[in-house]
Formats: sequence, C-alpha cells, structure tokens
Amino acid sequence: MAHQPFHGSVPDDRLYCPRHDMWVLPLNAQGEDVLIGATSFGIFLAGEIIAFTAKPNGAQVDIGRGLGTVECCKTVLAVHAPISFVLLEGNEAAEERPGIVNRSPYGDGWMVRARATNWAAERATLADAAAYRKHILDMEPEASFE
Repeated sequence: MAHQPFHGSVPDDRLYCPRHDMWVLPLNAQGEDVLIGATSFGIFLAGEIIAFTAKPNGAQVDIGRGLGTVECCKTVLAVHAPISFVLLEGNEAAEERPGIVNRSPYGDGWMVRARATNWAAERATLADAAAYRKHILDMEPEASFE
C-alpha cells in the first residue's frame, strides 16, 4: 500500500511538544490548569487508537514520564507528558470510547485535565503552532494542513 502523507490540523490556540507529539491548552492566564492531548500528527504516526487509559486522579507526573497508555492496532504505547503536572481528571469519555481521540484529538478527545507544577520553566520547552507545523513538514515534507 502506498504511503499516504499526513493531512490534519494544528490549532493556533495551544502549545505543542514536538518530541512526544502532544498538545497543551492553558485554561487560565497563569497556565496552571491545562488540558493535554495527542496531536493529530502523533495519532497519524501511531495508528488508530483503540484504547486509552489515564493514570489515576491525583497522580504526580513529571515531564517526559507516562501520563497513561494508548493501545493501537499493533502495540501499546506510553503517553509521555509534555509538562510536569498533577492529574486532576482523565477523560472518561475517551477511555470508554477511544475512537473519540482519533476523531476529535483537539476537542472531545483530550486525554487529561491537569494542574501544571512547573509551568513558568516548562512553557519555554513547548512550540507554538507555526513551529509545530514546521516540525511536521521536516518529518513529512508532503504533509498538508486544514
């Protein structure tokens, strides 16, 4: 089967972790409360997600460590945290119906709601949408965006 280039979106309203293909959406001006999810490009690379499980509420997760797992058709992967946080809530709807992560990764398919524990320092490690699009094009030159 011929390779199909990535085609998807990279919303301008959030920050991105190119290393782990995750996004962070600050929910308040201080960046303390955030939503975190997988990017559409990350899902493209991993393949269709058929299961998602978040760590338990209250878990302390350090940057780069697992915030949960996803199961794809061929493998189970750790989902790496783009920032350090205390997990406030896993997305129960995504755990019960993981297809929502594939269909709406930037909407109802978010993975965790969290309280950032080192936002001031770690925010600088994240990319804006333009830089993340460039990262995708560096990896996938034929990629296109909605």
